[in-house]
Amino acid sequence: MRAGRNLLAVAAVIICCLAVLFATSIKGGPKTYEVQPWITVPEYRTDAARAINAYERLMDRYMDLTEHNLFNVSTDVRDVLKRLDCVDQKLTEVCVRIARIEKALGIEQPIESIAPIEQKPQPTPHGSPSASSGPLPVTDYTAEKN
Repeated sequence: MRAGRNLLAVAAVIICCLAVLFATSIKGGPKTYEVQPWITVPEYRTDAARAINAYERLMDRYMDLTEHNLFNVSTDVRDVLKRLDCVDQKLTEVCVRIARIEKALGIEQPIESIAPIEQKPQPTPHGSPSASSGPLPVTDYTAEKN
């Protein structure tokens, strides 16, 4: 009987060892939960930071407005140049017609309008030309084209 008890004790020890072995093989660990609150605290900003941000927004708006206005000015200048080219072309045609009419009627051009005499403005005591020094020379572009 003693051998049976020893055998029973050995069997109990083996069963306990197997129970401990299987108990450690179960990989269970404590679960952790991460909670993310939706409540946010606004950042602390000084008056200087608020003023700088307001100035940056103002400058962005100003630059956008300036860009828009420059585009409009460019479009307007392009339209004005087209009109001036049209007016210049019509004036050239009128000058040519007048020259033909004068030639057909035998009207001679005065010498001053063909070759204007250049006058140098007289300097003032300070070295700059004065408004009373006389008219500035005018070049006649129509005489060069004919």
